[in-house]
Amino acid sequence: MANHKSSIKRIRSSEAKRMRNRYQLKSTRTFVKKLKTTVSKTLAEPLYKKVSSMLDRLAKNNIIHWKNAANHKSKLAKFVNALAA
Repeated sequence: MANHKSSIKRIRSSEAKRMRNRYQLKSTRTFVKKLKTTVSKTLAEPLYKKVSSMLDRLAKNNIIHWKNAANHKSKLAKFVNALAA
């Protein structure tokens, strides 16, 4: 158990950040799955834009590595471009 006030506060704040990061990551994964199950290009393009933005936000906040975000965006872009209109 922590003994100092600052360490107790650090535990509280790091737990809050951990929960926020998990929520953002999980919601992004949900949108990625939704995009992967889309069969229409007209529905997939606006969804891809949203997912791309979410991945960029995760990378900006160091929740995931920026190269990981770039790889995901690239694969999803290939998927969307391969869909039939």
